[in-house]
Amino acid sequence: MDYITVSAKTLDDAITEALIQLGVTSDRLDYVVIEKGSAGFLGIGMKQAVIKARIKEEEKSEPIEEEKKETVKEENIKEIKKETKKENKKEHKKENRKNDAVQIKENKKEVKLEKIEEATVKACEDFIVDVLKAMKMENVNVTSEIDEEGALSLNMEGDNMGILIGKRGQTLDSLQYLTNRVANKMQDGYVRVKLDTEDYRRRRRETLENLAKNISSKVKRTRRTVSLEPMNPYERRIIHSALQSDPAVSTHSEGEEPYRRVVVTLVRNR
Repeated sequence: MDYITVSAKTLDDAITEALIQLGVTSDRLDYVVIEKGSAGFLGIGMKQAVIKARIKEEEKSEPIEEEKKETVKEENIKEIKKETKKENKKEHKKENRKNDAVQIKENKKEVKLEKIEEATVKACEDFIVDVLKAMKMENVNVTSEIDEEGALSLNMEGDNMGILIGKRGQTLDSLQYLTNRVANKMQDGYVRVKLDTEDYRRRRRETLENLAKNISSKVKRTRRTVSLEPMNPYERRIIHSALQSDPAVSTHSEGEEPYRRVVVTLVRNR
């Protein structure tokens, strides 16, 4: 199978997106890092991570059906191909939906997080404080803890924190990306940093889950496909996950980063 090229904000996100596009789990992914990505300042001048990925080749089984195929009439061959194409399309849609919805869990299996050292925690806290000072935001309290996933969770409290969140969390995501870079330069192995303020991450997740339910209702009411606004891989997975248990609709992603979006479609009765 030929390689596909995937780009994302971080290498981790690029691998995630490749898994989603190819519809496989991490143990079946073969990829090559083209560009690890580089940091800018709060997203300015940042380069995305780029990988080439494909599904790992499996051992080919013996073509036991070859002799039978030679005896099948031409009209039967066409019928077989037609049925196979229909089945593959249905399975592809099912895998697309399933893999996008559970990709967060797959990511945890794929990347082993190292134990975070005290020096790494301090370096991340100092970095955030220095950035805030450069933004003239000095009265901000930064607290940290290691969450249940083993990631470093940093929270910022202060006045006018909306500036740090930015439009749809873009500024917060950029600062989180830079802080992750700082953390992973401090020690060997991979560590993950999560950055939050004013409980934005939880509120954004709830907003997207409510959006997903409203879109589902609209699709069922109008019987028309709805395409959502472009979202990053993490937010798209929230939409997929929120609608995973709804048998009346299906979801898949379309487009190229950073304009990739979720499409919600009515499942029509056969």
